[in-house]
Amino acid sequence: MSVAVHLDGITKRFPGGVLANDQIDLEIEQGSVHVLLGENGAGKSTLMNILYGLYEPTEGTVRIDGETVDFETPQDAIERGVGMIHQHFTLVDPMTVLENIALGWEPIRYGGLAIDDGAVEADIRELSDRYGFGIADDIHTPVEELSVGVQQRIEVVKTLYRGADIFIFDEPTSVLTPQEADQLFEVFEELTAQGKTIIFITHKLDEALTVADRITVLRDGRKVGTVDGAGTTQDELARQMVGRDVLLNVDKEPVNRGDPQLSVSDLSVTNDQGIQKVSGVDLTVHRGEIFGVAGVDGNGQSELVEAITGLREHTAGDISIDGREIGDLSRRERMALGMSYIPGERQERALVLDFDLVQNAVLGSQRDDQFRDGRQIDWDAVREHTEEIIETYDVRPPNPQALARSLSGGNQQKFVVGREFLREPDLVVAAHPTRGVDVGSMEFIHDQLLEMRDRGVAILLVSASLDEVTSLSDRIGVLHDGAFADVVDPESVSKEQLGLLMAGEQIETERAVGPQ
Repeated sequence: MSVAVHLDGITKRFPGGVLANDQIDLEIEQGSVHVLLGENGAGKSTLMNILYGLYEPTEGTVRIDGETVDFETPQDAIERGVGMIHQHFTLVDPMTVLENIALGWEPIRYGGLAIDDGAVEADIRELSDRYGFGIADDIHTPVEELSVGVQQRIEVVKTLYRGADIFIFDEPTSVLTPQEADQLFEVFEELTAQGKTIIFITHKLDEALTVADRITVLRDGRKVGTVDGAGTTQDELARQMVGRDVLLNVDKEPVNRGDPQLSVSDLSVTNDQGIQKVSGVDLTVHRGEIFGVAGVDGNGQSELVEAITGLREHTAGDISIDGREIGDLSRRERMALGMSYIPGERQERALVLDFDLVQNAVLGSQRDDQFRDGRQIDWDAVREHTEEIIETYDVRPPNPQALARSLSGGNQQKFVVGREFLREPDLVVAAHPTRGVDVGSMEFIHDQLLEMRDRGVAILLVSASLDEVTSLSDRIGVLHDGAFADVVDPESVSKEQLGLLMAGEQIETERAVGPQ
C-alpha cells in the first residue's frame, strides 16, 4: 500500500521555549485509519496543524504522495487534498447546510452575478448518497436546528466538497453521544472504502482499538512508537501514553447515602426558542452519592443543568439546596451555598478565552475573603491558587500567564475541573467532566469525584459516556424527551437496556434504591 503522508523529523518550537513536537517521523498509508494517541499536551494537534498548514514546522519536511510540500496556509493544504475536521465545529449556526458547505467555494452563474445553488445542492446530494451521510433532507435547514451528530457529518461533507483525500479528525467524538460516535466510525469505513485516508486524533483507548489500522503514541511531544491496531491492548496503550500503569476500571466503595442535598420537584424548563425541554422532572441527590443522568444529547440535559445552576429560569417547579429554595437566587448566590459547576461547554460557560489562567482561576470567587486585600483582589493569592490548580491537575503548559485560548481543549477542561473541585463544595453539578481529557487525567478526575462522594459531597453527573455514568453513579436517571424514562440501579441494568430507555422504550429492570 502506498504512503499518503510522510512526516520526517518534524519539530515545532513556540515562543517561550515550548517544544511541542520533537523530531517526529510518521508514515501514514493511503486508504487506512491511522490513530494519533496521546495525553493532552502530547503534541498531537500541533503535529496535525502543521500538516494542515496552520503552523509551519521549525524543522522537518512534509511529503504528500511522495511529493515534498510547504504549506503556508490551510488553503494550501486544502488545494493539495488535506482536510481537517476540528473538535469545535467551524459551522455558521444561522446558515443552512447548503450555505455552510459551499461557503468560500460557491460555484457562480450569470457571469458571476449569482451563486449556483442548484449545482451545490446536486453535489451535496451526490456526496450524501455515495457515503451514506443521510443529510439530503436537511440541505435547506439552518445547522443550529440539527443535532451535534448531524453537524459532524456536515463538516465531513464540507471537507469532501473541497476535494479532500486525506482527512484529519481532531478529537471528533468529544462532543458526540456513543451512538453518534458509532455512526462516525461507519463514516470512516465508507471513506476508506473509497480510498480516502483518515488520521484520527484521540485520547480514548477503546475508540483507537475499534477503528485503527495503525496507532502512533505521542508523549511529551515525542513519538513513543507505532503499532498495529489489532496487535495491542488498552493496558499497553495506556502505559505508553502515560509512562506508567493506569487503573482503567473504577473501584468504588458502597454508597453511604446521607440527607438530601439537592431536591428538584416537578421542574419544567424551556429553551431559548420557548420550546419546553424539561417536563415535570423530580430528582433528589443525597450527600455521599453520585446521581448520574444519561440520555441522547438534546433531550433536556443542558436545560436541566442550567436551571439547577442558575443560568436559566425554570417555568414551573422547585429547586432546593439543603432544604432551602434557590429558584430566585443568582448563580453567585448558589455558589455561596456550596455549589460547584462544571459546564459541558467549557469555552462558552467556564472560561474567558482571552484572560490568562490567573484571571480565569478567580472567576466566580473574586468576592471571597481568601482572594481579597481590602477592596481589591489579592492577585498574589490568586496566583498561588492558580499554581495549585495547574500542579494538582497537570495543566499544560504549566504557565499561569498563558491565555486560556492557547491551551488544548483537554487542558482547558482539566483547569476548569480543578478550579471547581478546589472550591470545597457540598454539591457538584458536573456536566461531561472528562470530555476531551486523556486517560491519565480521566483516572484522576474519577478518583476525585469518588473521594468527594465518600466525604459526603452530593454529585449530579451528566455525561454522554455510558461507561462513565454506569461506573461512577449510584443511581442513574435516563432522560428522554425532557422527562425521566426511569431511574435505575447501575448494577442491575445493561448498556443495551440503557440504550433502549434513552430511545424512549420501556424495559423490565430493577429500579434504583433510595428516593427517586
